Amino acid sequence: MAESSISFLLVKLDALVSQQASLFGVVEGQVRQLRNELEWIRQFLEYADAERRYDKMFKLWVNQIRDAAYDAEDVIDEFVVKLERKRQQRFNNLKFLNFLPVCVGLPDKLLLVNELNERISGINITLEKILINKGRYGMEDLRAYEAGSSSSSASTASSSEPWRYSYTTHDQMAAAWREKREWVHSTVEESNIVKRGVVAIVGMGGLGKTTLAKKIYDDTDVQRHFDGSRAWVSVSQEFSIRELLLGIAHCVGTTLTEEQKLTFGNDELGQEVYKSLQGKRYLIVLDDVWNTDVWRGLSSYLPAESNKRSRVLITTRNEQISVDARSDCYKLQLLDEAKSWELFRNKVGSAAATWAGLEEFREGIVAKCKGLPLAIVVLGGLLSLKDLTLDSWRKVLKSMDWHLSQGPHSCLGILALSYNNLPSYLKPCFLYCGVFLEDSEIKVSKLIRLWIAEGFVQKRGKETLEETAEDYLSELIQRSMIQVADTRVDGRMKSCRIHDLLRDLAISEGKEEKLYEIDENIDDGNMFSTSVRRLIINIQHQIISPSHLQNSNLRSLILNRPPIDDSWAFLQKCPKLLRVLHVDMMPRAIYGLKLSRKIGQLVHLKYLCLSGFHLSIVLPPSIEGLVNLQTLYCSRRFIYIPHTICKLQKMRHLTCRDGWISSRQSMRERWVYGHLDFHKMTNLQTLYLRSGDWLKDDNLGKLANLKQLKLRHIDPRSLEGLFQSVSQLTGLQDLKLMTTENLSVEEVEFCRTKLLSPIGLKSFSRHKCLCKLFLAVPIRGLPAETTHYLPNLIQLKLYHTRLEEDPMPVLGRLPNLRILILFWDSYVGEKMKCPQGGFLVLEFLQMLQVRQLQDFSIEETSMPNLKTLKIEFCDKITRFSDGLLRLENLQRLNLYAISQELMHVVSDTPGEDWNKIRLITSYTLPSPKNFVRNLI
Repeated sequence: MAESSISFLLVKLDALVSQQASLFGVVEGQVRQLRNELEWIRQFLEYADAERRYDKMFKLWVNQIRDAAYDAEDVIDEFVVKLERKRQQRFNNLKFLNFLPVCVGLPDKLLLVNELNERISGINITLEKILINKGRYGMEDLRAYEAGSSSSSASTASSSEPWRYSYTTHDQMAAAWREKREWVHSTVEESNIVKRGVVAIVGMGGLGKTTLAKKIYDDTDVQRHFDGSRAWVSVSQEFSIRELLLGIAHCVGTTLTEEQKLTFGNDELGQEVYKSLQGKRYLIVLDDVWNTDVWRGLSSYLPAESNKRSRVLITTRNEQISVDARSDCYKLQLLDEAKSWELFRNKVGSAAATWAGLEEFREGIVAKCKGLPLAIVVLGGLLSLKDLTLDSWRKVLKSMDWHLSQGPHSCLGILALSYNNLPSYLKPCFLYCGVFLEDSEIKVSKLIRLWIAEGFVQKRGKETLEETAEDYLSELIQRSMIQVADTRVDGRMKSCRIHDLLRDLAISEGKEEKLYEIDENIDDGNMFSTSVRRLIINIQHQIISPSHLQNSNLRSLILNRPPIDDSWAFLQKCPKLLRVLHVDMMPRAIYGLKLSRKIGQLVHLKYLCLSGFHLSIVLPPSIEGLVNLQTLYCSRRFIYIPHTICKLQKMRHLTCRDGWISSRQSMRERWVYGHLDFHKMTNLQTLYLRSGDWLKDDNLGKLANLKQLKLRHIDPRSLEGLFQSVSQLTGLQDLKLMTTENLSVEEVEFCRTKLLSPIGLKSFSRHKCLCKLFLAVPIRGLPAETTHYLPNLIQLKLYHTRLEEDPMPVLGRLPNLRILILFWDSYVGEKMKCPQGGFLVLEFLQMLQVRQLQDFSIEETSMPNLKTLKIEFCDKITRFSDGLLRLENLQRLNLYAISQELMHVVSDTPGEDWNKIRLITSYTLPSPKNFVRNLI
């Protein structure tokens, strides 16, 4: 992954030259020499042989290159810090002349440039020596840079034996894959597909794709179905189309002389294979495909006759292979606990399976392997050789991680094949997933913002960095490195997770590549290296040494758990080159935080997260010095944000749920800092704040790049201007508006008037991208003309809207509404009717504390796709209409705190339809966590 470090440095060098062009004279030649040398090294490392990761000499050479690149990065970052500090000093001395441009004086400039020149010159000399050593110690024969050297796989590709890892037998795996085999078996033999069909088995390494394919390939019925014309070729990462064709020719009995085997090219071999297969019903298995070029190179030589029902079966870790081959795709999943344990018992043997002490180890083994068959079988095979004593097994299981990670053919070694096959731009992104807590769901928005802050995501055409990063994540998922945990209402990823063993791989490689160090990886009695660049604290009560805080190399400090003492005061003295500062003080109760003004000296800081602090957080005016800050996240109840934040024009995500921007400025402050220029923060994509004076003068309407907007404590008197501004933000995807609590009768009436005006709800029709809307503003009724509504609205939440007119006839006509949630007094009427033919795509309906509602009815053909219905704390509803019985797709009915009459209707009404309703009905209390999440 050293090539990624070099890529980041090259981008930084380009930025330095472009931003500080006036500073370069003497130093320009040294910078250009450094850049050119690094570009050659990057190209070399990008094609480096994956097997070289086990070559000690090569690893030493790469480590020295990486260290030199890090030294160069330090030089550049320190230069920028010193330059900014000089500029700030000059600014402080000339505050009364705010209208004058602030620049660094010529003498200061020359001193800094000369220092930069000397240090870069030293790095160039170091790099030259490292490159000379490559030849001096016999490394000139490295073929790592020979792109596309795939011929070395010839013997592997042509082999008819698919097993590269003898970790199990077919019979031992059969029980775990019986259902999967039946699905693929039926697809392979499916009679209604008359042309050549392609089936792909997709999944992460170690799931048993090859095992499943082999079971099908050897099946007696399959052999009979395909007339004996079957071929199995193992492809692997390094492949040759010619050798694959030779392998297929050998399996299907193509007649080739020895001379033809040696002299025929791809096309000639392909034509011979085509002739051998033509007119036959064949099965070709392409095992372990990594590259889309495999199918593209072979498909034209495999006859696609319309009446033979031939099949090609592909196993791959990359879903894109399946897409490219236009195949039926079967995604292998991790085994559940029961099947994991069954597989383990099969592997350890009959004696151990019936051993009385076995049950003691069940929880630990299942938890560590997390349903990955390879890990289960490796561990089971190892334990099958041990004595059946508690001490013997405990000794092995205590060092499970070590046993699973030793050598290229170990469990982690096999999983590492997927990592080695990643393009260079994805490797740091994958490794970074190891910094999150084990078994946690990783919020996609958080992950993407961290990737961007760390510099892992590079600009690509007209795409935003967030869009590019989302593509990176999708590619990691396609490659079975990351799993989707949850999705948003629009189908995009909301959260993801990483398998424990892949996380172990990421942590191990991350340390090897000097990307980060994590406290879980530190043995008792040892400490972190003081030269670590990214420090991750995941274990509560870890002590942070002052030496780490003074470490000039530290770029990221991530605390997912609080330290042992009040050393959270480290926030007052953070390392000067810090890019990422993520602090989560939960579950400790730290009551309030006032950041030191020195925080403004962190000119490289791009990501600042302060979470878990009770009561208030106070940010100092000096945050104006965080000129590169992209993300500010604070999760607590009150966050004081100084007006100087308006100067942070690189800010992309400002998420402070109860953040209050001070507008108090003295005459001197207005003279020195200028007026509130919130409209200049044009890079903002996410904004979550309390409303305030910063909304004046249409500041909000000028933030054209906003995609998420959430405003709390809105003053009713500002609604007219607010809606005027919101109407201009046509790129919004998520909008939340909440007025202040305890409105007076006059204020409620004022809100209702403004929302029904032309600049109220009716202005939303221009928002083609808006799919989520949360309204907590009083409304009398909804306009009947649905042309005024959001055309692509998927999720709607109403809270304290106090609707007097039944909203269902209007909402039922929204064409894309899938989720509807009605909270506290969102409707104050007594009758609610879901209209005939309405809510055609609605899947989820929740009503909570709609306290006046007495009659809730569902007409025929309404809500045909409803899957979940929740009615909670609606104690005046006494009956259901027959329409409930006609909801054929209803899978869950949740009732809580309802009337006794309604309870008796559901539990006692006879009939088969009511029996079905009772089977899907629960009476559980709504989850407080989920409820709070819905509101915030």
